[in-house]
Amino acid sequence: MLELKHIHYSVTTPEGVLDILKDINLVIDDHKLIVFTGPNGGGKTTLAKIIMGLVQPTGGQILFNGQDVTNLSITERAKLGISYGFQQPPRFKGITVHDLLLLSAGEEKLSKDRCCQYLTKVGLCANDYLDREVDVSLSGGEVKRIEIATILARNSQLMIFDEPEAGIDLWSFARLTETFEQIHRQQDATMIIISHQERIIQLADEIVVVAGGQVANRGTTEEIFPLILANTLGGCPVLQKEESK
Repeated sequence: MLELKHIHYSVTTPEGVLDILKDINLVIDDHKLIVFTGPNGGGKTTLAKIIMGLVQPTGGQILFNGQDVTNLSITERAKLGISYGFQQPPRFKGITVHDLLLLSAGEEKLSKDRCCQYLTKVGLCANDYLDREVDVSLSGGEVKRIEIATILARNSQLMIFDEPEAGIDLWSFARLTETFEQIHRQQDATMIIISHQERIIQLADEIVVVAGGQVANRGTTEEIFPLILANTLGGCPVLQKEESK
């Protein structure tokens, strides 16, 4: 279980203190698929990075399986079973796809069949990619899919994906959503996915709408998705409800 208690995050600007996140309180149960969505700049990615430890909150507490991880490093959180997929993954000159999968799996050896299983789930062929370096020769979409494959290889308890659909072609995106659905169906992990994609949103147990640094609304897909769709008709009642407070 993941618990976020009174999470605040502020930065100092020439104009003064800017509140990015304002008193976020969330409880995410095990084996759930949760989608964070909302307008750009609302605080979704900052919130996800705080969970991973990439950003340190200026207030509040983070509990993972009952343990306070607020002040733990990224490495320490990873060892506890938390993984993060970046919107724009880093590249590693001199390191092959096989190297990354091996490091992620935490094993001395990793068979080609195992590698193939991870890569196939994100729409890549092991024969074409295992020996390639994760450098500028790969497209942004290819690096994104490779990173997601490494998260699958790590077999984490909590997987966080920041807009996994970004830069991925439609065929690979279809394979990716099938993979998310399979992980969720098998209850292999808890997943937090930041996305605006309807196909991913429809997979969610719950949708968390983050806007203006706050949780504007939260509920099942059946409850929240129609309200999000209303935004295309001139205004989103979920967000308007928050703004009217």
